[in-house]
Amino acid sequence: MDAITVEKLSKKFRIPHERKTTLFQHLIGIVKQQYAYEEFWALKDISFEIEKGEAFGIVGRNGSGKSTLLKILAKVLYPDAGRVEMNGRVASFLELGVGFQPELTAEENVYIYGSVLGLSRKEISRCYREIFDFAELERFQNMKLKNFSSGMYLRLAFSVAVHADPDTLLIDEVFAVGDEAFQKKCAEKINEFKSHGKTIVFVSHALDTVKSLCQRSILIDGGRAVSAGRTEKIIADYLTLLKGGTNNA
Repeated sequence: MDAITVEKLSKKFRIPHERKTTLFQHLIGIVKQQYAYEEFWALKDISFEIEKGEAFGIVGRNGSGKSTLLKILAKVLYPDAGRVEMNGRVASFLELGVGFQPELTAEENVYIYGSVLGLSRKEISRCYREIFDFAELERFQNMKLKNFSSGMYLRLAFSVAVHADPDTLLIDEVFAVGDEAFQKKCAEKINEFKSHGKTIVFVSHALDTVKSLCQRSILIDGGRAVSAGRTEKIIADYLTLLKGGTNNA
């Protein structure tokens, strides 16, 4: 059984053509039916399968749809067409602002986010100390997250995600977290997950890391799958794309 199945996945956003900044302007737009939008397809007809225990990479230029795809897998966004099937417990590490509440303390957020990931309060309490030890934030348990730096925020989010012991881990640019020493800890934790047969979906511009971690990858450009297969070939296709060449996939 596959860990993840994606079939003809599409996601669109509506981009307004004019800016309405006041309530009066919005009301006039509704009455006159003058709201003009452009449909932007962030993803179009994306299909792939990820086997259980596989590390799978997603690469592409900025704005290609990588993070949108990961958010759909994490159920932060929902597709306009297509199907996603996820098997087992899923934990996600996305960009700043996803999954935590800034007005609550770090401790409160750990319990809330842990419950979202499917952990009981007892399970969270069991790994609570390890979460803060790994994030190197023991002193800041009672501080509100709105007072955290972005690095502190992301370290805590990653630590909760990995200590939830998920079957599948969704990761967006984790190696931008913290200093070099903490990045090394993250890499070691991800490799530990891989050695235990966990499924990993990894979005990154760090091509060397994608190559070392992922057996297979997919290249997305303009919201569409350009090529998919062995990571070495996908990276070569991506570099060709960056150079303005023609992809032969």
